[in-house]
Amino acid sequence: MEFKKKGLTYASLLAVVVMSGMMSGCGSDSTTTAAPTTTFVYTSDAHYGIKRAAFSGLSSAQQVNGAMITEMNRLQSAKVALPSDSGINAGQALTAVDFVVETGDAVNRADSNVYPTAKALAKDVWPQFTADYFTTLNLKNGAGAKAPLYMTPGNHDVSNAIGYYKAPLNADAGIDATSYVGIYNLMNPTATIATTSFTSATTAAATYASKRLVTSRDVNGVHLLFVGMWPDSVTRPLIDANLANVPAATPVILFTHDQPDAESKHFTNPVTPFTINATNKFENLLSDSFVEVTSLNTPYSDAAGSLAIVSTSEQRTFVTWLKTHKNIVAYFHGNSNKNEFYSYTGPDNDISLNVFRVDSPMKGDISSTDATKLSFQVISIDSAAKNMTVREYLWNTKAFGTSKTVSLAPRTL
Repeated sequence: MEFKKKGLTYASLLAVVVMSGMMSGCGSDSTTTAAPTTTFVYTSDAHYGIKRAAFSGLSSAQQVNGAMITEMNRLQSAKVALPSDSGINAGQALTAVDFVVETGDAVNRADSNVYPTAKALAKDVWPQFTADYFTTLNLKNGAGAKAPLYMTPGNHDVSNAIGYYKAPLNADAGIDATSYVGIYNLMNPTATIATTSFTSATTAAATYASKRLVTSRDVNGVHLLFVGMWPDSVTRPLIDANLANVPAATPVILFTHDQPDAESKHFTNPVTPFTINATNKFENLLSDSFVEVTSLNTPYSDAAGSLAIVSTSEQRTFVTWLKTHKNIVAYFHGNSNKNEFYSYTGPDNDISLNVFRVDSPMKGDISSTDATKLSFQVISIDSAAKNMTVREYLWNTKAFGTSKTVSLAPRTL
């Protein structure tokens, strides 16, 4: 399957890793393993609080994610062999998982008829997510300890926290930062925040601006960088600070929620007074004002609330910044949910970055109607050889799908 999109070249495959944190400063801590390679599992966009078309008698997010987690646990407990695909650890049994990554939209935005109740707030469904992902998910690392879960927030987590143009989030009383705060505190346990910091649109916007995710983990010679939503103008300086002492030859893998060409409606409304509103339909999740639409008539979105205008100017700024960090060699994201590997070339085709996109158990672009395509990824990194293999695992059919091995050497572009 191949897709073409301005500034992107898509080739079929899968997606891989991402992690999270959030930030008030630049968090960084270290994780080490005894194994010569690092193995982790990656998924995204759990969307607790909605239902999908039923398969195998399952429909709610709690049921579907629960089935996926059961299969994640079985992969290790049954010592399922990785495929013989010439990738890292090919043919070897999966005996250790160093960590698990989930890159946001843990809960669905409370703007629709959601499950278990209509317009359920994050506080109603976040406990379901934590029960499944913090407790039932029980993978072990090589030392036999529970593999940690790392997360980033998604656009639904942030919208719940700062407001949205649909009820109940279009009123201060509807704001609920439960999942956003939960993710933030998971990744920043020594500098936690409280949901009371998000009591109105004004206080929520200020808190969100000052508590943005930039945190990292160093694992077997690879620097894993977790960024909330997308590397915008607020987070880029924080990333620069995080990477200041990382050697230029050290591979950096960036995990975030949005794709490299960040979804247009996620940017800040460019129209005075720059608010989140039903006319302009911007979500103010990214700090950059959306330049492309300042000369157009309102509204700036179609009937479905999606901006059709490409974020060309914003991408050019992003690409210019990427060129200062050639050791950012891989980019992992959710949001646009399907399993793919592609090369991001930017709006001017002057960069080449390996990008991995992952499926969603609830909102997969393909798997939402074809349950045989439901998948997550199993990733192996050989830091000595500076290679990474990403493998798609079709969890509903219990079979490995496509795989891809890429170099983690610094980019030339």
